[in-house]
Amino acid sequence: MTVNVREHEFIAVSHKNGIATVTLNRPDVRNAINDQMRSELIDAFEKVGTDRTVRAVILTGTGKGFCSGGDVSGMRARLEVPAGEVAFNGWTRQRSTHRGVAVIHGLSKPVIAAVNGAAFGLGLDMALACDFIIAAEGAKMAMSFIKRGLVSDGGGMYFLPRRVGLARAKELILTGRVVEPEEALGIGMIDRISPANTLIDDAQLWAEQLSAGSPAAIALTKAILDKTFESSDEAIFALGREAQAICYTTAEHRSSVEAFLNKTSA
Repeated sequence: MTVNVREHEFIAVSHKNGIATVTLNRPDVRNAINDQMRSELIDAFEKVGTDRTVRAVILTGTGKGFCSGGDVSGMRARLEVPAGEVAFNGWTRQRSTHRGVAVIHGLSKPVIAAVNGAAFGLGLDMALACDFIIAAEGAKMAMSFIKRGLVSDGGGMYFLPRRVGLARAKELILTGRVVEPEEALGIGMIDRISPANTLIDDAQLWAEQLSAGSPAAIALTKAILDKTFESSDEAIFALGREAQAICYTTAEHRSSVEAFLNKTSA
């Protein structure tokens, strides 16, 4: 059964079989992100992150687009403020942007981006912040910041090289060219392609599979793997020791061992 929760104007949240689907909901502008939507997105992810009935999260968009990026009307307003305020206002907004990306990336549960249409600029950055990406056939993706005279400010310069390699990330960011699902899958930008009409169902099934294990083991594994490229082998070994000690105490580990022993002794 799917349960819809209405708490926000531009973000919709529904629950089904332990999976929360967070939907960007400004279809008239292809889910472009404005300040209110960003705040609502942070709130939605913080709530599903602390909800113990939620085992995994799907991020998707309403209508024809996943997310077309930052709201251009907000960019226009930025140009109209006094010159002396532009830099500090931008710094403040960037802090909010990075908090939004961090709450997606840092969630202790598996997060799947179900890219249902165009994912440009900040929209693609947000998808890359997720653990996994499944894209609908016909979806289009672009690191389009260069087209606006901007740099990738939503984590893309961190996440994209980890998926596709440094040289290819530079090429995609510096050209801002459109990438279609087949190429994106081939270079590792995304993980799966789905027919558009089954995208959410396919993401739901995948989320259920990814989250079937111990929540504690999943959360600890995610936290350690996300540090792998910045850490030494000994640092990862140390984190693994600490995590395993915690796992030894969990109900899931105890019940699994007991079930195994009972089965083999029968």
